[in-house]
Amino acid sequence: MDMQMRADLVRWRLEGQPVARVSVSGARGSTPRAAGTFMLLTASEQSGTIGGGDLEWNAIHQARALLRTGGARQEVRISLGGNSGQCCGGEVTLTLDLPDADELEDVLARLEQARRTQPLLLLFGAGHVGRALAHVLAPLPLRLAWCDSRPHEFGPTIPPGVTVHDDGDWEGLVATAPPGSGALVLTQSHALDSLIVASILERGDFRYVGLIGSATKRRRFEAGFRQIGLPDARIATMVCPIGDRGVRDKRPAVIAALVAAEIVTRFLHPAQAEGTG
Repeated sequence: MDMQMRADLVRWRLEGQPVARVSVSGARGSTPRAAGTFMLLTASEQSGTIGGGDLEWNAIHQARALLRTGGARQEVRISLGGNSGQCCGGEVTLTLDLPDADELEDVLARLEQARRTQPLLLLFGAGHVGRALAHVLAPLPLRLAWCDSRPHEFGPTIPPGVTVHDDGDWEGLVATAPPGSGALVLTQSHALDSLIVASILERGDFRYVGLIGSATKRRRFEAGFRQIGLPDARIATMVCPIGDRGVRDKRPAVIAALVAAEIVTRFLHPAQAEGTG
């Protein structure tokens, strides 16, 4: 469940479009998505996914048929092997229905509640890489707060679910972020980068602190942080360079893709990342 789905559902309701829902109401063995997953459809659009492949393709056709004809809720049990077009080997039960206005309101409330429980990631900087990152990170299961003091730098479109802070109040964001939050720091100023990262490291309770830059920039920042009394253990938690996978490509879109992968492994699933080392 994500903010794109919420944005789509709000728009469809304003347009008066009928909506169908396909839910994974049961899952056993190896399946593309877990029980509780759902997607929403209109006659021409789809939001969310139950796992793709023939499973989803057939479900879409069935749901749109239900939209055309109306009718009661349907349950379909599918074995993902043999002649199903998929070889996961498990079994899913799909529920297809046409939620009424109250049920759609409940879906919106659930999506908003899911958003509130997601971890907070602070993104400081709205330059080329910052803009690329905002669009790549927005669909991930996190709350993204994007901060820069230059309103014109955010670009013509803000991804759904992203909260923009164009007043540049980085201090307020750092101070009020809950423990376990994350941060990506890539402003237009190395001095500002240093202030933001130092403030976060002084707190000592962020799950991820990423700083854009080279190994040389890291060494200079480390020296400065030691001068103000930050312990080496805190300094060591800083990730710099970010998205470092040995790929020497400085195009913003490539950097954003590499950093997004790092956010998934080191911020959203740190325990699993440690277990694969």
